[in-house]
Amino acid sequence: MAIVATANLGLVAFDLTYVQWRDFWFRHVPVVTQWYDPIKGIEPHRDTTQYLQAVDALKQELQQGGLQNPQVAQRLQELRDRSTEMIETNPFAVANKSGALEKIKNRMRDQIFGQRRNESARQAFNQFWSETYLQQKGVDRELQFFDREIRPLIAVNYYRTIGENGEFTDYFWQLDLPFVILFGLEFLARTFYISRKYKSLSWLDAMLWRWYDVFLLLPFWRWLRTIPVAMRLEQAGFVSWERVRAQTSQGLISNISEELAEAVVVQVIDRVQRSIDRGEFSRWMAHTKSRPYLDLNQRDEIQELTSHAIKITVYKVLPRIKPDLEALLRHNVEAILNQSPAYQGLKAMPLIGDLPRQINERLVTDVTEGAYSAILTVLEDKAGVELINKLVKNFGQALMSEIGDQRSLQEVQSLISDLLEEVKVNYVRRLSSEDVEGVLEEARQIRRLDKR
Repeated sequence: MAIVATANLGLVAFDLTYVQWRDFWFRHVPVVTQWYDPIKGIEPHRDTTQYLQAVDALKQELQQGGLQNPQVAQRLQELRDRSTEMIETNPFAVANKSGALEKIKNRMRDQIFGQRRNESARQAFNQFWSETYLQQKGVDRELQFFDREIRPLIAVNYYRTIGENGEFTDYFWQLDLPFVILFGLEFLARTFYISRKYKSLSWLDAMLWRWYDVFLLLPFWRWLRTIPVAMRLEQAGFVSWERVRAQTSQGLISNISEELAEAVVVQVIDRVQRSIDRGEFSRWMAHTKSRPYLDLNQRDEIQELTSHAIKITVYKVLPRIKPDLEALLRHNVEAILNQSPAYQGLKAMPLIGDLPRQINERLVTDVTEGAYSAILTVLEDKAGVELINKLVKNFGQALMSEIGDQRSLQEVQSLISDLLEEVKVNYVRRLSSEDVEGVLEEARQIRRLDKR
């Protein structure tokens, strides 16, 4: 069916462009116009056809008796009259080819008057179809000019019939009807198959499963059939639209991602701010104090997290920053002792001038080692751990109690609202300065690595 749909789309494209390209088909593949003109209600225009027939009759009469033939004079008069009528009535207007008439008039003026473009086209035709002019310029030469420059412009003119609905006659639906019937039967069969395969789907849902096939059934907007044809060609494996789809989605995402992200973040922050302004934060705080905490897994996660953080700090972090702590403590002790006159006096005494520095070093080392050992002892002692947990618990309760105070609560709400406003402004500003295209390119490279 993909090939049939493609053939139908080609026929639709040919029909949509036929009128605009009819001149091409008429000049290079006339058999096409002979076959398709009746489909579009196109007929030879009576006036322009009779004009060319009169010229052909003139040629025959010239062959029989030359310019001296009495019938030639009558034929030339007929051509002069028809030329005047053609200029005045403009039979090219029906086919939207008034430009062709202007070309005919300009070429005839150039042929007769040369650069004198102000002369009328009617005078040019009257002079062209005169015995005197043809005898002076040469009959064969002028008729060759007419066949080369004028006849093609007149020959492509046509008349298109109009139906009772006021629109141009168009019988393309007769050519398209067999395809529509075929596509309709296939659509119903596929809908029936999908509805039987997936019991939870209704007939409407099964129809919407391949919604794009509906375009194959529409008698209007036939150019939309490119969508189902493209889908069918890809499903049949003839083409792949993956790159086109990727580029299209990238362009769409790059256009809306920034606005969408801004809208989502700003909306979330605005809702939080409105909740704070309505007093929901204070009600939540009061409700939290009065409502017992629901423990879902018999674990105090906050206590365990705090204990884990303390252990990491003591066993991992403090040993690495111990020299920095000693240096800071040494600096503070040195600064305090330097303010003492007795300490300055000891440093100035001979023999023991370096003793204060040694005492300082020993003091700092003993303090840090003692503090660190005390912390380790507490952590390794079960009773010490319980005391730490109790300290953390009481600290949290005291903090929540103080925050729940009316004056503190109002200040916290105001600070949170102001902070959210600053976050909102700075986030939107930062997001606007980000390169969305660069983010999409990075995501595309990650997908390529995953495929490998």
